[in-house]
Amino acid sequence: MTTTPAPAAAKSPAPPPRSVLLDPAFLRLWAGTTASGLATWALPFVLGLAVLHRDLGAAGLGLVLAARTAGFLAAVTVGGVLADRHSRRAVVLWSALAAAAAAPLLAAGLGRSLVLMTFAAALAGAGQGACRPAFQALTAETVEPARRQQANAALTMAVRGSTLAGPTLTALLAAFLDVRTLLLGIGALWLVAALAPGKGGVVARASEAAPGAASAAEAAASGAASGSAAAASEKASGTPAPDAVSPSAAAAGSVAVPSVRTGFRAEFLDGIREARRHPWFLAGLTALVAVIALGYSATSVALPLISRDRYGTEWVLAGAMTAYTVGALVGALVIARLRPRSQGWAAFAGLGAYGVAPLSLMLPVHPAVVVAAYAVAGVGIELFNVPWFTATQREVAPDKLARVSSLDFLVSYGLAPVGLALIAPAIGHFGVTPVLAVCAAACFLVPAAAALVPTARHFARTAPVEERAG
Repeated sequence: MTTTPAPAAAKSPAPPPRSVLLDPAFLRLWAGTTASGLATWALPFVLGLAVLHRDLGAAGLGLVLAARTAGFLAAVTVGGVLADRHSRRAVVLWSALAAAAAAPLLAAGLGRSLVLMTFAAALAGAGQGACRPAFQALTAETVEPARRQQANAALTMAVRGSTLAGPTLTALLAAFLDVRTLLLGIGALWLVAALAPGKGGVVARASEAAPGAASAAEAAASGAASGSAAAASEKASGTPAPDAVSPSAAAAGSVAVPSVRTGFRAEFLDGIREARRHPWFLAGLTALVAVIALGYSATSVALPLISRDRYGTEWVLAGAMTAYTVGALVGALVIARLRPRSQGWAAFAGLGAYGVAPLSLMLPVHPAVVVAAYAVAGVGIELFNVPWFTATQREVAPDKLARVSSLDFLVSYGLAPVGLALIAPAIGHFGVTPVLAVCAAACFLVPAAAALVPTARHFARTAPVEERAG
């Protein structure tokens, strides 16, 4: 007598991942990142109040802000190397403490010593620059891959929210506090940025294995440096290679620390080689530079002029900038939930949407059209930023993530002042409309060309699993 086997019980579907906003480790990271973003934004605004109170001259303000930018650019690459060489949490701690220490120095030099203020501003910029790539890498250590897009969206929403509410809050505080006290408050924000984040390493090592192992193995096959090859062997096999990683670091899920370290220059070049292995990253960086150095710089110079000369009011300037920030908040909220099948193409389309901002300034349109164009540009920029950060954290080898992120910040932030310096003379020589036309065309065409680069469609070497199955 035969019996019919009982049907196998259907597997219950896996529960949906818990929201990243309920993760205490991420909330601590979010608090630190938000505090650093608010402190970074607040410093130029508070120094502007010092000019209004005649504690600082206009030339002194320019010198102090230039020193801060120089400190940022000098430290961002150093911070990337250090964050890959040591604990990312430690780099965040010490860089944020350096920025916090700059605040009382700024307060002490205000109205007394421009030299001291310049030094303090450079120190603040260095702390800001060193912590940016470390924060990016610490996010990858704290949040598991499935929730990183939501995490990056939450982080960028906090920064945009600070930009939107910050002027009102600072103006309100300025009614009761003097500029020196506000500068000390900026130092307190940097203390929060230093102390709030956890140690990282919350993400299990297995969750990092897939992209990191593939990246490192390919780097070894393409003839990378011997130290990178050793790390690749360890990630691919699961067995630590000689001089590759200590057992305690592996157990904690931290970055591999070579026992025999190469020099700073060699490690930085190793990060450049890792970036070159990802054509989508180079294409995205090129498109981002074009939009920032041309589109953003042109609109920053032209919008105040057009608001004054064409519309006769500063409200167009204020409305457009507010609409841009609100649009960025909306874009971050949308991309926290949206998962396009071709995320790279969608991201480049969002980046190219910034072209509507200079386009709206070219034409004699109603002021509401200009404001709406800036809102669209704000939505688009976050439709690019969030997937860009998420893809970098997913695709780049974990032990080189901070260095690659530092390249992103160095190129995009470093070339922005160059664009600002060139746009104003170009407008004076050729006129506003031709310059805006060239910049709008660059915003549309460069991201479109970047989308044609191999691997750009998905911001990855291979399509996602669901795309291949379809």
